[in-house]
Order: sequence, then C-alpha cells, then structure tokens
Amino acid sequence: HRLEQCDVTGDQLTCPRVREGPSEEELSLRDGTGHYWERGRRTRREEGQRWEERRQENWENCVELNLSYQDLGDPFQRENFLRILRRLIRVEKLQLIDNSLTNLSSVRLPRCRMLNLHRNHLVCLRQLPKLPAVEHLCLSENAIASLGGLAALGNSPLRSLNLNRNPVTFTQDYRAR
Repeated sequence: HRLEQCDVTGDQLTCPRVREGPSEEELSLRDGTGHYWERGRRTRREEGQRWEERRQENWENCVELNLSYQDLGDPFQRENFLRILRRLIRVEKLQLIDNSLTNLSSVRLPRCRMLNLHRNHLVCLRQLPKLPAVEHLCLSENAIASLGGLAALGNSPLRSLNLNRNPVTFTQDYRAR
C-alpha cells in the first residue's frame, strides 16, 4: 500500500490501525444485534464480498507484527481485532501494547515465541491466548492479581515472564511460584 500525500509505503508503518470504527451514520442505524438497518429493512453484505475482503487482508502470513495502540473503543473494533488475532497462525513476534484488551482466551497463537501485552486490562492468566511455543511473555502494567492459570504455560518453553506493576507482585514469594 502507498500513502501518496505522506510518501509512506506499507512496510514503513510500524503500528497501523486495524480499522476505524463505524461512522456516526452506521452507529445510528445499528440495532441491538449488531446488524444495520437501511430504509426499514435489515441489510447484510453478500458472502462473496466478505470473502474478497478477507482474502485481501492476508493476516495468516504475518511472522512479526505490531498492533499496539489501537484505541479499541467500539465493540465493533474489538470484535474485528479479535478476528484478526485468530488468523495469526504463523506469527512469532507480536506486540499488543496499550490496547485495553481484557480477554484473549479465544485466541490461539501456535507459533508465537514473543508476546508483549504491556499496559492492557488483563486480570488473570486464564485470559491469555493459547501459547504453546511462547518463550518471552510481557504482562507488565495489567491488573493481574493472582498466579491462577499459570499451569497453562507449564508445557511451553517459557524463559521470561514480566509481571512488573501488577497487583500479584505484592504477593509474598510470587517469584518463586
């Protein structure tokens, strides 16, 4: 991709926005189910169009990715972000800093060796994605209060775990555990 007015190519972007939220018009047309109404009838995109959009994204081939600072304020943005994370089957290094993430347990990152979840809103280790190959995991500045769920990382080749500035650090002998 090329941004003409800024003379920037896609490979120079280190932290792209995944997607802007819905427009004000779309928000006013949304019903309680997340669908949109247009002139009194429910509309859905054609399946062919959706397939074409997904094909163009090509998230499955990403090996190293930085999706930090996404400002995921709308539920639509969070759902789309999780959909993208579920497609990262080859990612080895992933940065998800300061995204207000609360639960990634529905995500599986089979090849991820380094994951940075600094400054999110995780409250326990059970909210982490499935990480069978993780070696370096940064969870600093979250709200993790206990080490419950640590056993899920027991089969991974984990070498470093950063829990700085989490409530769990005030627990006696938490490092030994």
